[in-house]
Amino acid sequence: AICWYCGCNTGAANRRQRLDHYLDALHREIAQVGARLPLGVRVTRVAFGGGSPNALAPTDLVRLADALTLHLPLDTPVWSVEIDPRELTRDFALVLGSIGVSHASLGVQTLAPLLQAAIGRVQPEPVIAHATALLRANGVRSLNFDLMYGLPGQRWDDLEATLTRSIELGADRVALFGYAHVPQMIPRQRRIDASQLPDVKARFAMAARGAALLTRMGYRTIGFDHFARAGDPLAMAAQQGRLRRNFQGFTDDPAPALIGLGASAISAFPHLIVQNEKNAGRYRERVAATGLSGALGVARSEDDKRRGAVIEALLCQGHAAIDADLAAQVADRLAPFLSRGLATLDDGVLRIADDALPYARSIAALFDAHRVASTRKFSSAV
Repeated sequence: AICWYCGCNTGAANRRQRLDHYLDALHREIAQVGARLPLGVRVTRVAFGGGSPNALAPTDLVRLADALTLHLPLDTPVWSVEIDPRELTRDFALVLGSIGVSHASLGVQTLAPLLQAAIGRVQPEPVIAHATALLRANGVRSLNFDLMYGLPGQRWDDLEATLTRSIELGADRVALFGYAHVPQMIPRQRRIDASQLPDVKARFAMAARGAALLTRMGYRTIGFDHFARAGDPLAMAAQQGRLRRNFQGFTDDPAPALIGLGASAISAFPHLIVQNEKNAGRYRERVAATGLSGALGVARSEDDKRRGAVIEALLCQGHAAIDADLAAQVADRLAPFLSRGLATLDDGVLRIADDALPYARSIAALFDAHRVASTRKFSSAV
């Protein structure tokens, strides 16, 4: 079942034949992409995600891992996976261990039963604990919990209890996301009672108190909404100024390119951003016709690269060097943040205040020329 709150591209894998056809196309895309990679390229990370990989049968995952190993120039890669704890079986966990998955992310969202019912994702705490134990027993060293604030009917007590229990269950990383209610774009969200959503003030308070609790318990702040235990590689990257951000989120991966495989996947190269066809049926048709599935693309100009570097630095390090020309272009929109003490601009360095991290996305967005040109609003920044 697809959860009501989810804002991602989704499709219910409820027919075996449909899933088999999709996997056939994915295998063909992997082979075609691998054949087109330049000599000398090395793939150092493999991430199964963007949905629920454990909707696959264990044998399907083995075949997928074999295809990646056969067609791509893997170089002792770090394997990671996103998991729906409701669907995780012992056999699937054993397969994860056999192919060497060391990083996993669990879609927890909340441990409060009433809130789970309100967002269409019922998964009692014992289910989460069982999934955690299975993953640890099969070689997962780094475990992330995706959690949410701003859910319908949610109070600070609910979030506090979820955070506390997540820490007790051994989460090495925590992603604390704000729920974005945009039913005009995501019709399934109409099943959520909008009258029960916390207001902006309550959302801000939950985000701030959640961050304070996690840092008090020994987690380091990663960017603006992620947290990691002090010894975690992501925390070390943040401390050493090596933190990066790509379409998968915050990472310590220094690779200049990200290759996306499968429907709706996004690939990012220094000069180009490409998104695969989102619709699974049309994705299969594109792959059948050409072996590839790119449907949308943007060539990155030198100005795009310059702005992208500023945006990434602001989100990852909290500060960025900006030249006089760029500063002049954003001056009017930046002024309210400067006047409220949320950021400073001195000697060509824009710095976000330590207590203004919830505004990091809003400040960084000022430098996105494509976003500035659009008046469409997707979701709240906090």
